[in-house]
Amino acid sequence: MYYLHKQMETLTRAELEALQLERLEETIERCMNTFFYRSRFEACGIVPKDIRTLDDLHKIPFTTKQDLRDNYPFGLAAVPMSDVVRLHSSSGTTGTPTVILHTQKDLDEWANAVARCLHMVGLRRGDVFQNSSGYGMFTGGLGFQYGAERLGMLTVPAAAGNTLRQIKFIMDFGTTALHAIPSYASRLHEVMEEVGVNPERDTKLHTLIIGAEPHSEEQRRKIERMLGVKAYNSFGMSEMCGPGVAFECKEQNGMHIWEDYYIVEIVDPVTLEPVPEGEVGELVLTTINREAMPLLRYRTRDLTRILPGECPCGRHHKRLDRMKGRSDDMMILKGVNIFPIQIETILMQFEELCTDYLITLTNEEANDLMTVEVELKEFSDDYPRLQSLTREIIHRLKDEILITPLVRLVPKGSLPKQEGKAVRVRDLRRTLI
Repeated sequence: MYYLHKQMETLTRAELEALQLERLEETIERCMNTFFYRSRFEACGIVPKDIRTLDDLHKIPFTTKQDLRDNYPFGLAAVPMSDVVRLHSSSGTTGTPTVILHTQKDLDEWANAVARCLHMVGLRRGDVFQNSSGYGMFTGGLGFQYGAERLGMLTVPAAAGNTLRQIKFIMDFGTTALHAIPSYASRLHEVMEEVGVNPERDTKLHTLIIGAEPHSEEQRRKIERMLGVKAYNSFGMSEMCGPGVAFECKEQNGMHIWEDYYIVEIVDPVTLEPVPEGEVGELVLTTINREAMPLLRYRTRDLTRILPGECPCGRHHKRLDRMKGRSDDMMILKGVNIFPIQIETILMQFEELCTDYLITLTNEEANDLMTVEVELKEFSDDYPRLQSLTREIIHRLKDEILITPLVRLVPKGSLPKQEGKAVRVRDLRRTLI
């Protein structure tokens, strides 16, 4: 049965930072078991004893995804491989995959972290937890599976896809809590409407866990209305184990990052210097509670900020804002930096629109062009009304992103659907000579 770790959740800032320093020192010593970190420290002219305070962390160079690829598959193992009981990896569809190793203790701590997250939003023994994540190498499947079991819930490992089966399981098994990526949660509701299922009337769903792809507050609230649930934002990544890194509490005002597991930094993605608290930058994480493959100052490429102030829930762990996107997902059009989440925020303000949209970038001669296709909730042949709606969307988008896109309203269900994370941007621009 899951041990609640309440003393960890309610530590004061001073107590948290003392624990972090103690675990950081232990982690650095463990990292010295790898040639990679020994050589990095030597190249920088530092030794483990030079890290005496948390502020000394900046002396250590960053670790990147490329470092993981360069040391594929087991070059970053800090324990004998005979102590490793599981690995997870990225898909590797665009190159060498990244591999993360786990000891049994790592898996136990990971399950505890996920259970802590689920407990924080009110889930308990007696709830029925359905997981629509992919299993296998993808960490969202087994990560939530073991965390939910640790909490004592009945689990439904439904895996990804097969929406009609997902709905049948929700109804037949009395599912009360569901884990789904935001785009799939919207798809689930779409199919429920098609088959005449009212989630508030015909199911026991009350809690939805969402994450894995950037989404706006407007999209979250729309999903809550559609499914009749409270939707809690989750953040995780395979390099940090998987889900359970940061999670919203019932206040829904930022994700508490478990600082007894991680040290968090926010840096400027260009200069790599720290940004003031409250400003958006790239999230950098250091693991301090992992045996097999600890990572020091890992550049996540995710863009977020630390929310200032205390949370009314009483936890003192820092809160991360929802992810704004990734530093490598930024679009540049006509010299303007644009993130897909900015466009989504505007689109979700229109009740006439569904949650599915696609941004296509093209160029003609020297001009970059953006086309935004978005699905309508209901078919309409009221062309004056559609033209007026299109003009209003363009106007609001221009106010937000400073350029004028072409907007196309398309029938519901016409945009391509993905089983995994939604593809929101197609960049079809060619380099012009």
